[in-house]
Amino acid sequence: MVTVFGLSFVAIRVGLDEIPPFMLAALRFTLAALPAVFLVRRPAMPWTGVVAYGLAIGVFQFGLLFLGIALGMPAGLSSLVIQVQVFFTIALAVAFAGDRFRRWNALGAIVAAGGIVVLGGYKLASGASGTLAGFVAILGAALAWAAGNLIAKRAGADHDVDAFSLVVWSSLVPPLPLAVASYAFEGGPAAAHAVAGASWVAWACVAFMAWAATLFSYGAWNRLLHTYPTPLIAPFALLIPVAGLGSAALFLGERLALPQAAGVALVFAGLAVNVLGPLATRRASG
Repeated sequence: MVTVFGLSFVAIRVGLDEIPPFMLAALRFTLAALPAVFLVRRPAMPWTGVVAYGLAIGVFQFGLLFLGIALGMPAGLSSLVIQVQVFFTIALAVAFAGDRFRRWNALGAIVAAGGIVVLGGYKLASGASGTLAGFVAILGAALAWAAGNLIAKRAGADHDVDAFSLVVWSSLVPPLPLAVASYAFEGGPAAAHAVAGASWVAWACVAFMAWAATLFSYGAWNRLLHTYPTPLIAPFALLIPVAGLGSAALFLGERLALPQAAGVALVFAGLAVNVLGPLATRRASG
């Protein structure tokens, strides 16, 4: 799941060469929703929850993410900053979903976050910089992602909703608002002309984002949040920029510098503490 999320950054980067950001996101969710909504039963929950999830994940998360990039935040740095959603998600789950935050969750999150700081510091040292407005927009995207995580978790707990069904039907929500944003901010009909003239490579990127990153990865992510405590699962999202670095090195020829390797190692170490902490505690007490 995390590997697919990471690979999607390659698909986004390649797709953006031909299709503007808001329109690319609109196409992503259109292809995720159709024709799947005719094959998958509607989730057994109020429509308000389905719409709220679609707005949180599809419109606000991706809308604010792309807005932040348009306001001057580099894409690579944005992919790191948005991982603040891990801590937003844990805080919301502890406050509203009854999850418990244990000491190994805190230690693991701190160590893994240290790795993200190292990766971000390397980006800044390499010349990446962003605007305050763009940074605030990315933080808003992180909060929207966390809100979507909470909606999905509560949907599974309160209504026993199938995670895949929720992703499919909520994907009906984002295309229209994103298409309107594209028309308003991306040159009016120019975005539609870009779609009409897009190559098969761009459409393959859209298909990967829709079917692999949205339907598979978000479906699996929501299922994990429903099955396991949020403080155990949420930090795995910190692996997404790590997977992004690996996929960029593999498919785009980008090299992994020593500070980046150190940041990756810290992320893995923090996740190991988070996952294996309970086992070590039981062995120590036994």
